[in-house]
Amino acid sequence: MRPPPLLLLLLLLLLSGCDAAAPPADTLFQLPAPRNLKVHLYNAQQALSWEPVSLHNDTRPVVYQVQYKYSTSSTWYDVNKKDSRVDCTNLTGTECNFTANSLLEGFPRHFNISLRVRAKLGDLVSAWVKAPWFEHYRNATIGPPEDIWVTPEEGSLIIRFSSPFDVPASVAFFLYYVYYWEKAGIKQVTRPFRSNFITLNDLKPLRVYCFQVKAELFLAKENISRPGHLSNISCSETTVDASTKLQQVILISMGTFLLLSVVVGACLFLVLKYRGLVKYWFHSPPSIPSQIEEGTLIIIKEKNSYFTMKMIPGGHHLEHQDRQS
Repeated sequence: MRPPPLLLLLLLLLLSGCDAAAPPADTLFQLPAPRNLKVHLYNAQQALSWEPVSLHNDTRPVVYQVQYKYSTSSTWYDVNKKDSRVDCTNLTGTECNFTANSLLEGFPRHFNISLRVRAKLGDLVSAWVKAPWFEHYRNATIGPPEDIWVTPEEGSLIIRFSSPFDVPASVAFFLYYVYYWEKAGIKQVTRPFRSNFITLNDLKPLRVYCFQVKAELFLAKENISRPGHLSNISCSETTVDASTKLQQVILISMGTFLLLSVVVGACLFLVLKYRGLVKYWFHSPPSIPSQIEEGTLIIIKEKNSYFTMKMIPGGHHLEHQDRQS
């Protein structure tokens, strides 16, 4: 049965009046909500960050409240020192670091966690904004191994390091890879291994080798892995044993002696072959008699007489003297 036109008109007016009286959902909250929530998971670190809320007509500081819940529960809990050892109920900053006090704290790494945050200013609040849920072991960024130490030996390198962070063996474990190469050579990679050290064998002695170490996280009960980042490049030179060093010293000494012998022999051969030329090069020029240098020269001409020639500027002066018998 169709309603009368008048009743239909009244019903439409009533409904439109109710819609006009009901405020939009966004106006229920007096503050803008935080934006761009980001969950930071690096090794054992856990943190939530967001962009600050800015108000143009109020200079009071805005604070933020963070809550969490597990995927198995519908109840939200405040992140406070009582439950989490970190107080994120009235933050003036834009980050809640759940592992600020200790990397061993924070949320359980094998649980699904949901986070949300809102802004507060006195009695004013914003809407809650949720971050994507996460499970630490599934979503964390795995950094490179730490405290890398290398010991060079004869034709080998012993590499030691520590894991990116501690994990319980019943839940997860790390596998490691070492990428290594002779300087300016071809890169090679080892098989995956679980220990915190490895020996690179069959290397050339007295050669420089470079390497990088990478860790990969595996969940023990699930077929899930998280590859990590490579460490910085490190280089080291392999060594040789004492006998090899002695052999090298002997070979170097013998080589030096042979080289010197060849040089000396070649010099002697050249001297003997070109003896006349060498003698000519090193022969001293004729010298002027001392009498000429002094200006007087005695010349004997006869048995009982002699001539004395004196060198004077502009000519010669000759004197004759008889020798007394």
